[in-house]
Amino acid sequence: MPNDPYLDASVAWRIRTGNIDFHESGYRQTVQSILENGLATGVDGMISSGKEADVYLANYKGAPLAVKVYRLYQTSHRGGRPIKLNSAGWMAAHEHDMLLQAWKGGAPVPTPAARVENMLSMRYLGGGGGPAPRLQDYRPPDPARLMERVLQGVTALGRAGVVHTDLSPYNILVAEGDPWFIDLSEAIRVDRTGDSPYTRLTEAERALRAGLGALERYFRRFGLEFDPETIAAPLMREWDRFGVMR
Repeated sequence: MPNDPYLDASVAWRIRTGNIDFHESGYRQTVQSILENGLATGVDGMISSGKEADVYLANYKGAPLAVKVYRLYQTSHRGGRPIKLNSAGWMAAHEHDMLLQAWKGGAPVPTPAARVENMLSMRYLGGGGGPAPRLQDYRPPDPARLMERVLQGVTALGRAGVVHTDLSPYNILVAEGDPWFIDLSEAIRVDRTGDSPYTRLTEAERALRAGLGALERYFRRFGLEFDPETIAAPLMREWDRFGVMR
């Protein structure tokens, strides 16, 4: 995560001029903000509420969308600089970028649509019966097939240069029998490792192995096993193009 992430310039300007209020928006205010910023033409209701963000079922001219809204938090404001944040604008921007990169790389993630400040819209995974269930809550009719598809998805994410830092059955949805990976707000990019490739790749490897461990424990419920090394080792070789981890 960058050491000094900032809000959008428009938000920063409103902070400096005092034209912003850091209270938590209620449902009506959030819906109004979604509509006014052009992310949707209608909002049907809230799908889920988490520690850092809420997800709404919306539509754009009749086409269903999910809109994720991160909550704003004020953490510092010195010398008129833009406000530093732990979530909100930076997390929305980062998640949108990671979704776009993963989607372009062919990984099973919700297609990103748009991002404005602390809000982003994406493909809605669900139907008339409600949102797609989390893997944690899903009873697969064919666990072996689903395990294969999940592991293929992990590999596809990695080959797209994206490592999920909280990979678990709670952050995978199952729609029409196939897994979809969500919540990439703190994902690590590994196709470009920056000035500290060893640190970046070490963090990525740790996150990948932890996530594979969580998935391994989940599929044990159904009497299934897989070797995490068969997934992790090829990806690490692909990421470590210059041999900094050897």
